[in-house]
This record gives sequence, C-alpha cells and structure tokens, in this order.
Amino acid sequence: MADAPHQIATLDWATFEQVEMRVGTIVSAVVFEKARKPAYQLEIDFGPSIGLRKSSAQITQLYDAQALIGRQVIAVVNFPPKQIANFMSECLVLGAVDEAGKVILLQPERSTANGVRIG
Repeated sequence: MADAPHQIATLDWATFEQVEMRVGTIVSAVVFEKARKPAYQLEIDFGPSIGLRKSSAQITQLYDAQALIGRQVIAVVNFPPKQIANFMSECLVLGAVDEAGKVILLQPERSTANGVRIG
C-alpha cells in the first residue's frame, strides 16, 4: 500500500519573494572539526553587493573539500546568522536530500555571475 502524500504547507507570493536565494562560488572549504555531524566550513563569494559569507554544510558524504573550491552553489543569504559550535553560519547552502540522507548540492545549470538572484 502506498504512503499517503506528504502535506505541503502553502505560502503566498509576497512571502516567497522575501527569500533571497543567490548564486555564489565556494572559495574555501575545510573540515568543521567541532561539528556534531560531519560538515565543512565554507566561505562563499556572492559578488560585490553581498560579499563573502560563511556556512556550515553537512555535505561530506558526497563532496571532497578541495573539489568544492570554485564550485557554484545556491544559498539563502537573508536568514539571521546561526551559531554552530564555535562557528557563525551566515547563509544556508541548498541541496536535495536523498533517501540515504546524502545532500546533493543545488547549483546553476551553467556558470553565472556571483550574486545572481534565484526567483
């Protein structure tokens, strides 16, 4: 028997427009030693209008830290900063989570300027 469909909360267009999803390029990725779950500390360049932002990302299962450098990702940049152990995360890198809990990064289909808004 199939599971019942997941109930999805709705939001209005004005609320969606407040979410600032932007393209950025990872410029630094190091193992986050103090994280409870395996993670990297990322530094992401969102272009001149937003600048560099830091993020903690639990993406170690599918990605090597050095291979992440230069990769473009999509992140929410207007959440308030969040303290994670001894690190202040300033944006949320977006990814799809598969059945095994592995995160697959969302990224633009082709290279684009850092800071471009997703909408």
